Amino acid sequence: MSAPAPTDIARAVADVALWYHTIELPDGTATPGWFDLRPVLERMPFPDVRGRRCLDVGTYDGFLAFELERRGAAEVVATDVRDHGDWDWPARMRERGPAALAQIAGGKGRGFDVARELLGSSVRKLELSAYDLSPEVVGTFDVVVCGSLLLHLREPVRALEAIRSVCDGWFLSAEQVELGLSLRHPRTPVSRLNAQAELCQWWLPNVAAHRQMLVTAGFRVQRATRPYAIPFGVAHPVVAPRMLRGLAAGGQGVPHAAAL
Repeated sequence: MSAPAPTDIARAVADVALWYHTIELPDGTATPGWFDLRPVLERMPFPDVRGRRCLDVGTYDGFLAFELERRGAAEVVATDVRDHGDWDWPARMRERGPAALAQIAGGKGRGFDVARELLGSSVRKLELSAYDLSPEVVGTFDVVVCGSLLLHLREPVRALEAIRSVCDGWFLSAEQVELGLSLRHPRTPVSRLNAQAELCQWWLPNVAAHRQMLVTAGFRVQRATRPYAIPFGVAHPVVAPRMLRGLAAGGQGVPHAAAL
């Protein structure tokens, strides 16, 4: 199959109302994402995925799924919820949240579909909540990854337990962390209940709490990173200086920590 023409790529990219991920495309351009994970890939402790069956949980536009494929995975499955109404919305946003998000972001999963086609990818997507993962539904995987998802879940440990049930090997968890709590309580697991219902956000753990959630769900942490910042992408709305001071972890971005 021939590569799509640059004009066709540009038209397809523009047809997506909101790109969450910055994804490099065959013509050398990139999608105008809200976040750009490319600079932090070397900070994330990826296992060797060559020849492995891999799963990306909460894929959104598919950056991590396509990265697994690029690294030589034999098979990649990506999961995400079917539409914006399936998000784990806090009570006060449960009625109006899905419509408000659809107005900004367009149809759920559109970015993934466009990126998959433009990349000529073989990643298979399943419309499924993280809570509903089970060996009976999706089988088991040699490598599972999940990035920037837990803060959007009311019951993150329950989701991690479901992930554990389908993981026969390595699990890479890369999640947003509360930097201030990580500095003040480096060894004590502490989480903050976030009040940003409009963003469908629940718990923000410190680094110790992120690791403890993994252990509680049945994982053994072999490697873990110090906090790093996922940079904002070119399309991310301007962030107020006050918020930047609270977020920054070595640069302008959102503090994360990863564990394997």
